[in-house]
Amino acid sequence: MKAIVVGAGVAGPLTAMALQRAGIEAVVVERHGPPDPRSGSWFSFSPNGLDAMDAVGVLDLAKGLGSPTLRNVLVGATGRELGALPLGAPLADGTPALTMKRSELTAALVHEAVRRGITFRWNAGLIDARRDGDEVHATLADGTTLTGDLLIGTDGVHSPTRCLIDPAAPAARYVGLTNFGGVMPGGAAVLDGVDAVTEQWRMVFGKRAFFGHHVHPNGDVVWFVNVPEPAISPEERARTTDDQWRQKLITLMDGDTGPATRIIEGGVLELTGDNTHDLGHVPTWHRDRMIVIGDAAHAPAPSSGQGASMAAEDAVVLAQCLRDLPDVDSAFAAYESRRRARVEKIVKTGARSSSTKSPGAFQQVMLRAIFKYAVTPKNTAWMYDHRLHWEERQATNSA
Repeated sequence: MKAIVVGAGVAGPLTAMALQRAGIEAVVVERHGPPDPRSGSWFSFSPNGLDAMDAVGVLDLAKGLGSPTLRNVLVGATGRELGALPLGAPLADGTPALTMKRSELTAALVHEAVRRGITFRWNAGLIDARRDGDEVHATLADGTTLTGDLLIGTDGVHSPTRCLIDPAAPAARYVGLTNFGGVMPGGAAVLDGVDAVTEQWRMVFGKRAFFGHHVHPNGDVVWFVNVPEPAISPEERARTTDDQWRQKLITLMDGDTGPATRIIEGGVLELTGDNTHDLGHVPTWHRDRMIVIGDAAHAPAPSSGQGASMAAEDAVVLAQCLRDLPDVDSAFAAYESRRRARVEKIVKTGARSSSTKSPGAFQQVMLRAIFKYAVTPKNTAWMYDHRLHWEERQATNSA
């Protein structure tokens, strides 16, 4: 069996390697060139996602790139701690959630997939696809056609594959936050007290924006700012310099507690004006031996911290279903049965957490109650402590 995997972000190479372990050949096509490990933002990979990476045999790769992260500490604009969000139980070997640069992880996964013999086609986006009997023919932007037994869209929240499967599929929804991020080299040296604590993200619900920073073991300080505002247009992004973005962020954080302005002033911008989106209920995930997984099917808001982890889980479960079920259609149906309720619950959870980033005094009172009574290790275990077992056999009535 041969699969065409569309998209070479985190999900693409993970899916190809999971399929390979299940005995299925995969080729990955990507509309851009190979990933640049120096570009983009940082994110946290939670234990449930790391468990899925372990099933694919790349956990050590992630551990080599990631910084241990045990919790998110939430702070009000005046400096009062509102609570801490636990990031789940560590894996059996003690590995907790890890913070890493997304582009570095993507590049490392691609390198490992190539080492395992998986082929990548760069600058060759998907233009069209159609089923012909038991085959799928995919037309690429470079003018070539690939033929496989199935096609898997791992091409993100703005997925072209989703629209090919269902032209009436919903589009991604802007969640009302623009995202900026960067790193302050050696910044730990200028921090002290609670701001210098490692193995956590410290996040401030500021008067005008939401700020977070993470102290890396090498002494660098990774940071981000979420700004509640209308989506930034391509024209505004093109005419705004990094210095102008930086001054905007400093002004937004001025007067709030913590080291935000110092970190932004001394930091390097790596992500500017990124409009954040989510994707809730997508009625049709698969048709005619084509399927979407990861953000292409169910994208939680970035504040959930679950986008990449959900994609990793998807990759493993889909590979298991294709391994164990007698045909592609029944494998797709079993996969959807196992995944839909879980991922849509996580999307809803992410949407609620994004809404709390809008400034306001009532928000502070509400959040203190949430972190005291609702956001506890027991109440979040369903999300973070979910574990997969590669040898477990899948059945048509999986749920």
